[in-house]
Amino acid sequence: MKQATLIGRFRPRCALPVAAALTFAAVLTIQTGPAGAVDLDTWMGNQLPNLVSTYKGLHAHPELSHHEEHTAALVAAELRKAGYTVTERVGKYADGSQAFGVVALLQNGAGPKLLIRADMDALPVTEETGVPYASHVRSTNASGQEVGVMHACGHDIHVSTLIGTARALAANKSAWHGTLMLIGQPSEETVDGAQAMLADHLYERFGKPDLAIALHDTNAHAAGTIGITSGPALAGGTSVDVVLRGIGGHGARPQDGKDPIVMAGEFIVQLQTIVSRQQNPLDPVVVTVGSIHGGTKRNIIPNEVKLELTTRAFSDRARQITVDGIRRIAQGVALSAGVPDSLAPIVTIVESESTPVTYNDPKLTARVKSVLVEALGAGNVFDDDPYMASEDFGDFGLEHHDIPTVMFWLGAMDPVKLASAKAEGKSLPGMHTSHFEPVPEPTLRTGVTAMSSVAIALLQP
Repeated sequence: MKQATLIGRFRPRCALPVAAALTFAAVLTIQTGPAGAVDLDTWMGNQLPNLVSTYKGLHAHPELSHHEEHTAALVAAELRKAGYTVTERVGKYADGSQAFGVVALLQNGAGPKLLIRADMDALPVTEETGVPYASHVRSTNASGQEVGVMHACGHDIHVSTLIGTARALAANKSAWHGTLMLIGQPSEETVDGAQAMLADHLYERFGKPDLAIALHDTNAHAAGTIGITSGPALAGGTSVDVVLRGIGGHGARPQDGKDPIVMAGEFIVQLQTIVSRQQNPLDPVVVTVGSIHGGTKRNIIPNEVKLELTTRAFSDRARQITVDGIRRIAQGVALSAGVPDSLAPIVTIVESESTPVTYNDPKLTARVKSVLVEALGAGNVFDDDPYMASEDFGDFGLEHHDIPTVMFWLGAMDPVKLASAKAEGKSLPGMHTSHFEPVPEPTLRTGVTAMSSVAIALLQP
């Protein structure tokens, strides 16, 4: 296999007591025309101001899932300027509405086809970081409520990294051969964006990739470092709606009704026996009730209580045990309360909000990790444990991992703050919180270096 040229050293521009003396070998050659090549550190130094500006603009102007119109337009415009053939508005949601997916192709001779994904949507979170480029955006969510909007999961880092990677690879076509397929994905937070693009015949229209890779920033690692997991990396998520039905009445005469609020309390407590008594502890699961609604007044027993659950598992067997357990417990609680069969609980799997396991193909993971170690140094690449959060990136690998996929973790935290927090036994504010604060320059520098290096290594004849 042809190897990309090693041409210089990458030095992180952040205060990092442990790693300040480390240097990073950059697996990338940037062609600048007849004059030849320049090293990655020089190229990144020229690109970083623009990428940081792009990041801050995205951060200040986030868009909720299903509404990424301006973010998608920015991605499309930047990738066109970099020389890619771009198609916009790729994706159809289950309700038939159009998604804002972006697909950019760059063909460069014979070789594999590599998909690189970045997700674009933000969260209904009111930002409290206090940074100068903080979001002050207000919007309306799907329920009609006014909410703050924030890139509290770092998708602005992902998009900016994709743009930088696209530029680097377009400028360095002599180092790789094959086809790049860059994806600006909508609606990861509602976990229906990848499926929307696949439902719009993504692979039939643009070709099926041989490999797919992505990154995700994290508060667990310092900027300048990477974490990676082999095998199941992120849990599969299953969303479940449960309606416990009873017989309403006056709160002073509970004997005349069947109280669904009491049933809901018993149901919630018993759910955890799925985790502790029904599931193999070596194949972990999580069952969480995130929403419960019932009743209108303190002295009225309602007719029903609605609960919204999320479950997480790393195997199909664990998922099925969990779903079956939810059904049985709901039925058992209703039976013990004497609820008639005509008012049996309603348990619904919300397929549009369910995701597969994000599975890092072991062979591909080994290849990616070796490139990351060469590019960043062995002391800056960590083996991470699986994470119980869920993602829809795994959908791009298709069922049964038909396409090998890998997602790695991009450290995004200020190294001094992270070290201080760890010394105190604490964590810095993480994803989906109002105080999540990546440090832009070193995070983007490492992200582009890592992704470009991996792409070049994989795109060999």
